[in-house]
Amino acid sequence: MSAPSGIIRDLRSQLDQPLELAILVLLHSAVTCVSLMKVATFQFYIHFSSDRAWIAVAVAVALSIVSLLFALARFSFGYFVGFYFYTMILGFLWIDVFSDYNYPRLLAGLSAALSLVLLLLPMLLIRTPFRRIVALSPAGFGHLLTLILAVSIATIAIASTYSFRLISIAYIYDYRDSLEFPGVVRYLIGWVSSTLLPFAFVCHWLLGQRLRAVLVLILLLLFYPITLTKFAFFTPAWLIGLAVLSRILEARAAAIASILVPMLVGLVVLALTGASLSSIPGRYFDLVNIRMIATPSSALDIYNHFFENRPPTWFCQISVLKPLMHCPYKEPLSVVMQNTYDLGNLNASLFATEGLASVGLYLAPLTVLACGFVLALGNRASAGLPPRFVLMSSGVLPHILLNVPLSVAMLTHGTFLLFLLWYVTPRSLFEPRP
Repeated sequence: MSAPSGIIRDLRSQLDQPLELAILVLLHSAVTCVSLMKVATFQFYIHFSSDRAWIAVAVAVALSIVSLLFALARFSFGYFVGFYFYTMILGFLWIDVFSDYNYPRLLAGLSAALSLVLLLLPMLLIRTPFRRIVALSPAGFGHLLTLILAVSIATIAIASTYSFRLISIAYIYDYRDSLEFPGVVRYLIGWVSSTLLPFAFVCHWLLGQRLRAVLVLILLLLFYPITLTKFAFFTPAWLIGLAVLSRILEARAAAIASILVPMLVGLVVLALTGASLSSIPGRYFDLVNIRMIATPSSALDIYNHFFENRPPTWFCQISVLKPLMHCPYKEPLSVVMQNTYDLGNLNASLFATEGLASVGLYLAPLTVLACGFVLALGNRASAGLPPRFVLMSSGVLPHILLNVPLSVAMLTHGTFLLFLLWYVTPRSLFEPRP
């Protein structure tokens, strides 16, 4: 065995022990809070105050007890997504202490913390595999991957007739609001870019089909001039990063490091350079520490303020239900938030939408618990697959789930398709070969 391989093996083994994982998740909690202190200097409605810092620290320490579940639980899809949700709720409870928005903060914090615990229970504990009535042979699975590539190429070709602009990321907002796609094309874009191509990349990569894996990354990058989103631009780099992390670390440590390392890099670089957000280090901090990590927490803060004195939606924001029931909001919630706060179209996670916005603070933990059972279906569908495969193939979904309702993630972004793909994937395909 070569020296680098031995080092990687030792590192994987050490960071997969409960004590080491506990230290890693507690370090992550501390870095998250420090990052939010720095984020507060760029957010006009969050004012860090040393007088209230002890309250925020006490709340963070209390919630960190929940994080120890990630040192004990086995890896699963729910583990991966659940850790990102933990980070989001930790961020919200920290922001809740310093926010300028006026709402019952203690009640909001208790509701969010209870919602997180209830969400994690099914997501971490339910692992029983489905009875596999339909399973593809390795040859049939190869044909499925070819079909995914064909559908992806066709989707890109069709979508590019509606929009295709090669412009800098700095100017995407000048054009993005004018983009319009037919309903079928819009769904295909979401399914292909969020689910089908990441799944195909992982399969080709782990099976040693490097040329096809590179082709998939190129196809993913082509969605940037079509959709003009940062998500599309950075997805290929994110998948490569997960491939590297999951090669060095076991799945649980890799899931934690996938959010800890980028956040820590942004914090250290900005602290060392003292740069503004307009500089290159500042833009990295803005993209990772603010937009990727702090913004989903801030969204829950804003939703709490908005729905303090306004009626809940009772799920009328879901497009298939809206025509069937009275809805106090004629526009999508993201547009309503834009019109109210002028912060851009503010989508939010299931905690803010299926939870708070739909049923209010008191009932939100129950609907979030129901969402946990829905997401736990991914554990059952992926049972028996290698942890690294599950981690990489679901790599973009935690970011999606932090920023959109569960109904949108399941349907528009094709999370249900990933569950089906996991279900039919031949388990023998990734078994060690003599």
